[in-house]
Parts: sequence; C-alpha cells; structure tokens
Amino acid sequence: MRQATTMLEVATPGTGLVEITDAVTRWVAEQRMGEGLLTLFCRHTSASLLIQENAAPEVKDDLIAFFARIAPEDGRYLHDDEGPDDMPAHIRAALTQAQLSVPLVGGRLALGTWQGVYLFEHRRRPHRRTVALHLLGE
Repeated sequence: MRQATTMLEVATPGTGLVEITDAVTRWVAEQRMGEGLLTLFCRHTSASLLIQENAAPEVKDDLIAFFARIAPEDGRYLHDDEGPDDMPAHIRAALTQAQLSVPLVGGRLALGTWQGVYLFEHRRRPHRRTVALHLLGE
C-alpha cells in the first residue's frame, strides 16, 4: 500500500459551490495508483464538501436557496462574532459534510456520470479554503 497527501487551496467568491473535481482528479492521476480510496477533508467550520450534480447549474442555485431558508441570516443566534452570516454558516456546514471518501478504480475516481466534487462556501465574503487530500492505494 502507498499513501499520498496534499493540501488543495480553493479560492471562493463568497456563498456558493466551487467545483474542485478537475483539481482533485489531476492530483490523483499524478499519484499513478490504480486502486484505492481518496479521502477529502475540509479544514473549516463554515464551509463543507459535497458530491453533487455538475451538469445543471440550477442545482447549485437551488441548494444555495434551500440552505438560506433552513439557516437564515435573520435568525436569533447567540453566536455572531464575525457578522450575521457567521452562525448560519456553521449550521449549514453541520448539515453537510466536512469529509468525503471516493473509491479509486482503474486509476480513476469512481464518480458517476453527473457527479462532481464541490467545496460549499457558506460565508458571504470570499475566502481561501484548504481541503486536505489523502490517497491510500496501490
């Protein structure tokens, strides 16, 4: 078994989904492994990771609108250290995922036809986010 790790830096424009599939796929290909498991870990509490449809842009818009309804900025939150979008961002991150696992089969990530890997930024202002990648395989 071999292992490889890296940190992927992702610039976000503010609230929204940033597709990172291409960057992740390129790094995995550079490792020249045939079979294994890729773990992705978001190192932030106000952003998260998703595997989601990457064909229809409306999916991203609908997800953003849905999370805005279930964790609105006008809620009565005790935690607002960094502004009114602070606690809603934490709630949205708690409802999604900080970690993903994707099998590596035949040297390629076993994503479905319409699946992409996304960093979901839950804050309004732009950020630089870090996603840790760990590939275990042979």
